[in-house]
Amino acid sequence: MTPPPTRLLVAGVGNVFLADDAFGPEVIRALQDRPLPAGARVRDFGIRGLDLAYELLDGYDTAVLVDACRRGLRPGTLSLVEAEPPGPGAGAAPPEAHGMDPAKVLALAAHLGDGPLPRVLVLACEPQRLPSGEDDIAPGLSDPVREAVARAVTSLHTIVPALLADPAAADPLGRPEESAPPLTAALPHLEAGAAEDR
Repeated sequence: MTPPPTRLLVAGVGNVFLADDAFGPEVIRALQDRPLPAGARVRDFGIRGLDLAYELLDGYDTAVLVDACRRGLRPGTLSLVEAEPPGPGAGAAPPEAHGMDPAKVLALAAHLGDGPLPRVLVLACEPQRLPSGEDDIAPGLSDPVREAVARAVTSLHTIVPALLADPAAADPLGRPEESAPPLTAALPHLEAGAAEDR
């Protein structure tokens, strides 16, 4: 009996009006010119955390969230980290209006559903500019983050085929709270970039 095909979600998250927080949506837009292999569903969720939480409950094996995340690295640095699954009794606070914290979205998804969540990886870009509030509207990416968009598309073309072939591919890649997580040899272009920026 043939196993069912792997289901994989690539989700851009972020607010296009808050400077580098638009990284995720910009990567999803760039993927229109370089589509990922069949089997990967690509979608821009923007700041719709509830929509993303429900989507994560739709039977995916793996999800890759593309987001701007402060991790203490040089602006424009890409990192691939594995999100920590929410623990028992995790709160179900709704995601914020901007920034859509992946941990809050996962906790909400765990609260809404009774089945297992997919493995969640975050392709994170270190931002240079993130306004502090919704009153500080600042559309447009900073130069280092704009340059990282093409590198993120190239990285997804490496990561996604590997995950479609094996949803458990590679060792855990670190946790979001860890600075400069280890990267696997399967992602040499990310590893080299991260090593230069540490």
